[in-house]
Amino acid sequence: MPGIDECLLEVMRLPGARGASVVDWTSGLALGTIGDSPNGDHEATAAETAEVARMTAEQPAFARLGAEGERTAEPPSTPVEDVIVTTHDGYHMLRFVETAFDSSVFLHLWMDRSAGNLALARRRLGELAERLVLA
Repeated sequence: MPGIDECLLEVMRLPGARGASVVDWTSGLALGTIGDSPNGDHEATAAETAEVARMTAEQPAFARLGAEGERTAEPPSTPVEDVIVTTHDGYHMLRFVETAFDSSVFLHLWMDRSAGNLALARRRLGELAERLVLA
């Protein structure tokens, strides 16, 4: 099971990967970063992507549906698996990480649009998020 540094190294092996981070979406702090940052500042990028993650994870529209199709009370973890933002030259993928404690962590991958493979990246980030060990 990889830790943060090993996980980020694996993420950067994806085609088109330009930068990646592990972020706590409640505080907006980067727990680890690698590669480039879209705005040149990993901490600012972490805070900005944390806002997107928080807005998505806390919206009732994305709540889990119960057996009868009704919205259920929020469980301790977010029902959202990932968020994909497409820009003119890149993709930003936020993959939520389920943890034993508060599940307020996500992986952020920034990929070059012309070299990246969005389907592969989504699948691989999901696998890494399941195996990530936060210490």
